[in-house]
Amino acid sequence: MGGARRGAAADLLVVGLGNPGAEFRHTRHNLGADTVELLASRHGQRLRSERGTRALVAAVGLGGRSAVLAVPQTYMNDSGLAVSALVRRYGPLAVERLVVVHDELDPAVGRVKVKAGGGTAGHNGLRSVHAHLHDDGYLRVRIGIGKPPGRRQGVDHVLGAGSRAERDAFAVAVELAADAVEDIAANGVDAAMTRFNAEPDQGSARF
Repeated sequence: MGGARRGAAADLLVVGLGNPGAEFRHTRHNLGADTVELLASRHGQRLRSERGTRALVAAVGLGGRSAVLAVPQTYMNDSGLAVSALVRRYGPLAVERLVVVHDELDPAVGRVKVKAGGGTAGHNGLRSVHAHLHDDGYLRVRIGIGKPPGRRQGVDHVLGAGSRAERDAFAVAVELAADAVEDIAANGVDAAMTRFNAEPDQGSARF
């Protein structure tokens, strides 16, 4: 996956999906971006614009490995433009060294699950990543936002922040998702799936 490398290679590339702009911050669709911002903060770094990547980027150490954290500055539907640019800059990467953190409708609100490969589950950001990478085997950390109630349109649901109770659940989920990325880096995806996909205990969020 990738091509000619343009920058320093990374052991792990972690991308948090979202939409740019203050109006989208902390909405359901930006939980992936929130997670990567939290990871950067945990490791004493701040995401900064990186020329040629269409993303905000920080370099950190995770689990004894060099990692690049990134939040695309494209809109969600064009996430693959940024991800492919990041892969070119910091790759070439084996597919299991790319971790995409994103919201997903199917898991219950606040549930965090880890997955290796698979489909898009109707997520437009993942569709774009698939289209640009031509490979669906990358790792995912999925944050459940629940399906929209009644006849509410999906776009309104994902671009909303949720009720107070949901926002509290999402705050915990972002902590757990950051833990999951760190677990993948330190112990591998199989160990992370065992820990985070179990019901109902999802490990220890940091407070």
